[in-house]
Amino acid sequence: MGNPNVAAEGMTKEERKVIFASSLGTVFEWYDFYLYGTLAAVIGKKFFTALDPNSQMIFSLLAFAAGFIVRPFGALVFGRLGDMIGRKYTFLVTIVLMGGSTFIVGCLPGYEMIGIAAPILLIALRMMQGLALGGEYGGAATYVAEHSPANKRGFFTSWIQTTATLGLFLSLLVILGARTAVGEEQFADWGWRIPFWVSALLLIISVWIRMSMNESPAFAKMKSEGKVSKAPLTESFGKWSNLKIVILALVGLTAGQAVVWYTGQFYALFFLTNTLKVDNATANLMIAASLIIGTPFFVVFGALSDKIGRKPIIMAGCLIAALTYFPLFKALTEAANPALAAAQAANKIVVTADPSECSFQFNPTGTKKFTSSCDIAKQVLAANSASYETVEGQGPATIAIGTTVIQSYTSNGLEAADAKAKDAAFKKSVTDALRAAGYPAKADPAGVNKPKIILILSILVIYVTMVYGPIAAMLVEMFPTRIRYTSMSLPYHIGNGWFGGLLPATGVAIVAQTGNMYNGLWYPIIVAAVTFVIGMLFVKETKDVDIYAND
Repeated sequence: MGNPNVAAEGMTKEERKVIFASSLGTVFEWYDFYLYGTLAAVIGKKFFTALDPNSQMIFSLLAFAAGFIVRPFGALVFGRLGDMIGRKYTFLVTIVLMGGSTFIVGCLPGYEMIGIAAPILLIALRMMQGLALGGEYGGAATYVAEHSPANKRGFFTSWIQTTATLGLFLSLLVILGARTAVGEEQFADWGWRIPFWVSALLLIISVWIRMSMNESPAFAKMKSEGKVSKAPLTESFGKWSNLKIVILALVGLTAGQAVVWYTGQFYALFFLTNTLKVDNATANLMIAASLIIGTPFFVVFGALSDKIGRKPIIMAGCLIAALTYFPLFKALTEAANPALAAAQAANKIVVTADPSECSFQFNPTGTKKFTSSCDIAKQVLAANSASYETVEGQGPATIAIGTTVIQSYTSNGLEAADAKAKDAAFKKSVTDALRAAGYPAKADPAGVNKPKIILILSILVIYVTMVYGPIAAMLVEMFPTRIRYTSMSLPYHIGNGWFGGLLPATGVAIVAQTGNMYNGLWYPIIVAAVTFVIGMLFVKETKDVDIYAND
């Protein structure tokens, strides 16, 4: 049957224009959201100044994750509005909220000026961004799908799927432009604010675009017939017949899609810069190149899903990613920092410590100080990208690097000056031993194999396009028009906001705990594998579903 307002042979010129406008506005919204993720390390030094470098990184990643944590709440708030008052006006609210919050981040004073208020306000603004984004995606996907011919729904909605990657790409370009214009020193001082200020211009363009949009014909028809839901939350989640589909959409589709997405783009970037010590500008350029190569595959797999189905492509992406992440990231190490790979292969590092002294160093508040000899030893090794194993022992922890053994210390009870002196001496001893064993302070630019890295990163992006390209069409097809915005938004944003958004911070904590710099990958591998199994067993194909049948 299909949308009665869409011609069988395709979309009208006006409808293409409206969908382009919707996609472009979403690109800008993702740009705003990902600026923080790309600049997390720089921002951490400005807003979490009181913390040690390791805690700065973990705290800044968690501030990034805060925006993801509230996304499901944004899905509930704006999904309800979208199903009750319409797609167009909900779009306007989300873009203003996102753009305004981003611009204010660029104007926010740092810790040195306003103290603890700086990180509190930063996290509050991140949460505002998350609320806005929680209402954006479901509306965009629903809006485009309800304009699409039934036999090309995967193709047309796949253009919305490109917007997140294009938004990230745009943020990388603006950041690189600002770095080049003001120089690295000035960029670290104040120039990082420029990309946030640029969002004001994007906000003006986006509002103009959104004002020119027409309401979804499906929603307009439903409203004229008096069939609009008066309680979309109750209909979506208070009735088991729909709630079970929401749960399956989460665990059998979006959770796996989310971790593959964030591993392929954000975790890969964190791994390159923080673990492999590739300079930020080079890493961003290589990520940008891989996005250019990989982005067309969103549309390729979206169109392919119109022919062979959504489910086979998404499930294949989850399975292939889970099976190949370890070899791909090890190859990334050899290509980006061969000296580090060689040093790890040649030198076994062992931390001998009393297990009762070794903590799980996940510090969400940034207030806990790790003072035991085991924790201090692990912090220093992790900061130097040195993989190690831990064995049980007695007394203060020791680090064995080849034949060199260095004893750690406990800082608890020491005077501040003594603790600072011991910390500096210990770090120098460990760093000197690591350098002698061949561990580099940073990746040698001459040794960075850029073509190989771009190839590996492009493969990771293609995995992203497999799981993400067809998923908008599939989620839209799982729910009826009257509660579609609400029903599809919640599982999408729990999957992407919680399972995906927490991936960087979780990966960092797992690596610090286990001593293996690759072990952070276990998190996305396990989630993707669970989604593959549940999806294959319980999720039904939706390609031939009439999305208006239940209206």
